[in-house]
Order: sequence, then C-alpha cells, then structure tokens
Amino acid sequence: MSDSEQTRPNLRTNLTSNAWLARCILPTAIVVSVSIAAWSWHAVKAKPHTIRVTGSATQRITSDLLEWDARIQHHAPTRASAYRKVRNDVDKAVAYLQEKGLDASEIRVSSTEVSGVYETEYEQVGDQAVSHSRLAGFVAEQTITVTSTDVPKVELISREITGLLDQNIPIESSAPKYHYTGLEDLKIEILADASADARQRAERILASAGSADLGPIVDTHMGVININPANSTATSWEGQNDKSSLEKDIITVVHVTYEVD
Repeated sequence: MSDSEQTRPNLRTNLTSNAWLARCILPTAIVVSVSIAAWSWHAVKAKPHTIRVTGSATQRITSDLLEWDARIQHHAPTRASAYRKVRNDVDKAVAYLQEKGLDASEIRVSSTEVSGVYETEYEQVGDQAVSHSRLAGFVAEQTITVTSTDVPKVELISREITGLLDQNIPIESSAPKYHYTGLEDLKIEILADASADARQRAERILASAGSADLGPIVDTHMGVININPANSTATSWEGQNDKSSLEKDIITVVHVTYEVD
C-alpha cells in the first residue's frame, strides 16, 4: 500500500474527530456566553437602591479674641518734622492704652511710613496752561494694633479712643475684628453634627415610607461652612467668615447617599 493510501484514512479520522469536537464545544460556548450575558444583565438590574439626604447643623459662638487698629497721621513741611510729630503722638497713645489696662504685649506699633505730598500748579505759557507738580510737604503715619482676649475691655477702649482728639492727637479708629480661636476644632464638631442629622433624616424617611432599612454609606459630600452674624442665615458657595460681630452662628450642611436594603 502506498503512503498516500495510508494517509487518507488518517485524514478522514482527524476530520471526523475535529467535527465531533466542534459539535461539543460550540453548544458549550453558547451556553457560557448566554450565562455571562444573563449575569451582566442581572448585575445591572440588581443595582442597590439608594437614598440621598441633606443634613445641617448650626451653633452659636461668642468671639474670644479681638483685633483693633488705630492710625495716627501728621503732615509737616519736612520729612523729619512729620516723623517726629507722629512718633510723639504714638508714644502718647500707647501710654493711654496701657493706662486703660492693656498689657504691652497686646499692643503692636507698625513702622513709620513717610511719603511726599505733591500739589499740581498751573502756569500760563502763551495761550496754554502748563501743569507741573510741586512738593508741598510730607505725611507720616503709624498704625497701632491691639490684639487681646479681653474682648469687653478692648471694645470699650476702641469706643473711647477718640478722646485723644481732645489732646490734639489726630487718631483714626477702625472697626474691631472679632475672632473665635477654637474654630478649627469646632468645624470638625459641627460637620459631625450635620452628618448625624443627615442619618436621622434618612431613617425617618424610610420609617415613614415602608419597611426598608438604611444600609451603608455610598457617598458623602461636605458643604461649605458659613460663619455669619448671629441670627443670619446667609450662605455662600465660597463660605463666609464674619469678623464684624461678637456673637456669630456657624452653619454647615452635608450631603450623604445611603444604600437602602
């Protein structure tokens, strides 16, 4: 028997085996594909239900640190005389503040700023008026800053400081700035209160709607913190930090998404 005659039966046998294997694998692959598709469809359909709620919290705080500025300014013909006048009046003002009970550590004096003052003069040249600047003297100024935790005392002093005007001291008082030193710790506390409020709201909603149970947290979003004058409910996307009021309200919100079982 020739080699070609021996090869043909083997070829037929291999073709038969391959065909049989294909008939077995193809149905299995179809079943697997259908199973994967069915599982994927089920996974999408079985996505857990969620509820998204907003919690809020408000707390009243009283400022425990006050910062206040007062400025003394003098105008004089020469730089040296303007500087001397300011330094002399600043020394008097600092002594006055210490007599009122402030400690030297609570008073800070800025460096003296001296600048020229110019006036515009006009000169007739032919048919035109030509302008030019003339040095008219110098102005010197210093700022006294008081920072103290004795808020009532500094409030009183800031209102009475204009009494120095009776001593011919040209002092200008700015509005006090009220601060709360425990703000960073309070922010954490009030965010926790807002989160607790969000959970309580979610539980009440589910209790009213049916027998569903509140599941784990899916997502959270912390809102901005607004610090407003007392009894103000103003909000801002950037957050507010009021420094004009002794009494303030700190307000915040949180958005929480829970899974519902």
